Amino acid sequence: MLFDRVADLDLRIDGYDLALRERETTSGFTRTTTTVSLHGGGHTGRGEDVTYDSEPHHRLVDRGPEFPLTGTYSFGAFSDHLDEVELFPAGEPAQSIFRNYRRWAIESAALDLALQQAGTDLASQFDRAYSPVRFLVSTQLAEPPTGQRVFDWLDRDPTLEFKLDPTPEWTPALVEQLAETGAVRTLDLKGLYENTEVDLPADPELYELVLSGFPEAVIEDPDLTGETRPLFEGHEHRVAWDYPIRGVGAVDDRPWQPDWLNIKPSRFGSVESLLDTVDYAREHDIRLYGGGQFELGVGRGQLHALASLFYPEGPNDIAPGGYNVPDPPADLPGSPLAPPADPVGFGW
Repeated sequence: MLFDRVADLDLRIDGYDLALRERETTSGFTRTTTTVSLHGGGHTGRGEDVTYDSEPHHRLVDRGPEFPLTGTYSFGAFSDHLDEVELFPAGEPAQSIFRNYRRWAIESAALDLALQQAGTDLASQFDRAYSPVRFLVSTQLAEPPTGQRVFDWLDRDPTLEFKLDPTPEWTPALVEQLAETGAVRTLDLKGLYENTEVDLPADPELYELVLSGFPEAVIEDPDLTGETRPLFEGHEHRVAWDYPIRGVGAVDDRPWQPDWLNIKPSRFGSVESLLDTVDYAREHDIRLYGGGQFELGVGRGQLHALASLFYPEGPNDIAPGGYNVPDPPADLPGSPLAPPADPVGFGW
């Protein structure tokens, strides 16, 4: 099992610090994350808290370090220790999943540190090699929706591929224009989100339009109701699950044996839950791809490292961060991303 390869790594934490990062996004909101840096034995391991509310980040950084993390552990024992640590001492987060996000930041930093202290990297620990990583560009269309943003990106780099979020305002003409590009690989229906700004109720007309208009695309997170479930008869192999996937139990709870899973590491909270799910998917021939959470720093590189090791050819929604800013730089790397020449720890 994959977790066994890292559970016994020695880990020494002498202290830690926190750093806030903020940036505007193409989705129209200011992204705030916190970088957790764990120090020990002359090394520093880093992880990124991707909690979506800005206030918990500011509150955490303003209060400063207060988690009981210092000591000597095995990595597995440190993960067990985090079960007992109150990660939101200033009050309950707005969404329970934010606890997983913060835990992932600390655990991924600890894994990075333990690997460095052992003088190794993630690929070597798993006896695997880093491969070039295919990625898609996830972009919001204009309002009212047009395909211009996709066309602009393709003018810049005709090899790019895309993940898009259909909405009820999409028209057959727009779908036809987008489909003609041959570059739309994944469509996220966002039908399983609850109490978020991106919730999208089941819409049979939209679902039918997307299924017929993009016959080869992966369709993510449909809300299967009495009206929409029949639309997916014969298309089950195209459906991917994203929002609910936080461990093996969530995979078993899907309405059929999945063909696709979107792996967003922060949703799992613990490294063990993530790796157990990857193990399960490999044992059951479930195809995987990586998903991002608008990471601003080290978290994005960790997504690249995991995709490189386990699903490098998937339709990975993990484009480098420059693709998500309102004014993207001119020198963005294309897909696939080249693996690092000299990997260190959990970095990329």
